[in-house]
Amino acid sequence: MTKLEDHLEGIINIFHQYSVRTGHYDTLSKCELKKLITTELVNTIKNTKDQATVDRIFRDLDEDGDHQVDFKEFLSLLASVLVTAHENIHKE
Repeated sequence: MTKLEDHLEGIINIFHQYSVRTGHYDTLSKCELKKLITTELVNTIKNTKDQATVDRIFRDLDEDGDHQVDFKEFLSLLASVLVTAHENIHKE
């Protein structure tokens, strides 16, 4: 497995580490998303402890309005985080 493929598998595994806790095993509830963000993205997303921030992120990600974030919706967050990280690297 290449380094990139290994990282992709890691992202999937982290998603599932949190998605299996409550409700459907392949989606994140708001509580699961908050736990993932506050644990895994604490240095990347500002105000992760603020419930209003988590609510806004969840609302933005939940494109179909089912009160769950599936993997495809979660990828929107990762894409945004990666773009910001890439831009920040070039600022340094």
